[in-house]
Amino acid sequence: MITVHHLENSRSLRILWLLEELDLEYQLQLHKRDPKTSLAPPELLAVHPLGKAPIITDDDITVAETGAIIEYLVDRYDNGRLRPSEPGAAKQQYTYWLHYAEGTFMPYMVFSLVMHRIETAKVPFFIKPIAKGIAGKVRSSFLSPNIKRNLQFMESHLSSNQWFCGDTMTAADIQMSFPLQAARSRTDLAANYPALNQFVETIEALPAYQRAIEKGGPLNLLGASRDS
Repeated sequence: MITVHHLENSRSLRILWLLEELDLEYQLQLHKRDPKTSLAPPELLAVHPLGKAPIITDDDITVAETGAIIEYLVDRYDNGRLRPSEPGAAKQQYTYWLHYAEGTFMPYMVFSLVMHRIETAKVPFFIKPIAKGIAGKVRSSFLSPNIKRNLQFMESHLSSNQWFCGDTMTAADIQMSFPLQAARSRTDLAANYPALNQFVETIEALPAYQRAIEKGGPLNLLGASRDS
């Protein structure tokens, strides 16, 4: 039996969605964030030394990291629906987007959240202008241009493709969901990136995604300052 260690309001929702798409039975261990720090609880350290979600156990196998879990579940349980099986452009795109999500784009979303917390932190009044000034410079010179470049890149791709790997949804789309939901909380996707906005709206309406939300709880991402 698969057990999913799921942290509320986090990227581990993608694993629940994948399991629902695969129509697999699983046990859900829901972990609550610390109400003060918003960090994962120490109980997760008993499952994996880094104490981060998602983590799954499948009999005597423990797998951490969203991408690694997706690859494990698709390799073991998928019937060919959620991963291109034949060598070619679709399979190459599948591998690319599966790794791009966390390797390239998600770090910018995390960095944006860090900058937002610096900008809104409770600090002495004489320090606040300095902190906001530094954060603003980082945004304008580094963060915003890179986020915009990546959003334009993804928008261009989805403008000519229904899904990230072509005409069929794959596990790469599941992996890409959270970074784009994070981007929507900090960027006006509807106005500036309609294809990306349509992608997010489409996945959130899927029955398997809705079942994941019902079991794992809603996804309420913190809206930060606009980055592009």
